[in-house]
Amino acid sequence: MLSSVEMCAGAGGQALGLEKAGFGHEALVEIENDYCKTLRSNRPQWNVLDRSLVDFDARPYKGIDLLAGGLPCPPFSVAGKQLGEKDERNLFPEALRLVDECRPRAIMIENVRGFLGAVFEDYRGLLKSQLKKLGYEAEWRLLNASEFGVPQLRPRVVIVAIKKELAGDFEWPAVAAHNPQTVGETLYDLMAANGWRGAKAWKERANEIAPTIVGGSKKHGGPDLGPTRARQAWATLGVNGLSIGETAPERDFVGMPRLTIRMVARLQGFPDGWQFAGKKTIAYRQVGNAFPPPVAEAVALQLKKTLSISRSVNIRRLKRA
Repeated sequence: MLSSVEMCAGAGGQALGLEKAGFGHEALVEIENDYCKTLRSNRPQWNVLDRSLVDFDARPYKGIDLLAGGLPCPPFSVAGKQLGEKDERNLFPEALRLVDECRPRAIMIENVRGFLGAVFEDYRGLLKSQLKKLGYEAEWRLLNASEFGVPQLRPRVVIVAIKKELAGDFEWPAVAAHNPQTVGETLYDLMAANGWRGAKAWKERANEIAPTIVGGSKKHGGPDLGPTRARQAWATLGVNGLSIGETAPERDFVGMPRLTIRMVARLQGFPDGWQFAGKKTIAYRQVGNAFPPPVAEAVALQLKKTLSISRSVNIRRLKRA
């Protein structure tokens, strides 16, 4: 099994994808207490470190296979005013420090599509050159979750950096051959759980994939499905996006149902058994800010292939020697 250290682990979306791809977790760093509770309750065997990335020392993990993480998005998002390197929440400098400390064979970082904006062209160039000085070839690609089976329109930038001698073997994952299920197909059983008589009609109405699920920040946003435009998109699917529901609709419910935390988690690609700690707002934020596990798995499988090829080549060389 290949080894990994995860930065800003959140509620475990990326960690789950890495796990399914065959990576073991040496450490998962996360500053939010409720998020750490989520990770520990679902995977007691994981080494979850409740601390800021600034306070994390990666030197004990020198030589790991993969350093991964979803760094804070606000510095590069429109909602966060796109302050980039001037934003105090920008953790790319810390990530580079950790790369220098543990010298992983590969790096995988997820962020918002705003990272690719023209305003950050110089910053992307700087990041690439800094990684090159450390011995890594970096590239990035905009991946849409719906192309990997997730029933949601969720574009995300994935940055991959690999040690120079291995970089030529990496290939980005191929997209799925078929479109994902619609919201109605994905959530029908959960919507009908309490015998709601309108569930079948709702399933027919919810005949598209979901808009991007947003989790909000600590300062802004509650348990709702996003700003006005997002809620309007949800309304066309027959979903009340003003708040998150506690349970599925009852038998005689009339109107547009609200999504529960479990429903939103399924739309993000989490397995149904994954439990989220904290009250509703905190739990929803964990789901909404997550990297969909199937997308993380798809990229991680390609990284695993690259790293395994290199390992087998080295073994053959040692045998010949």
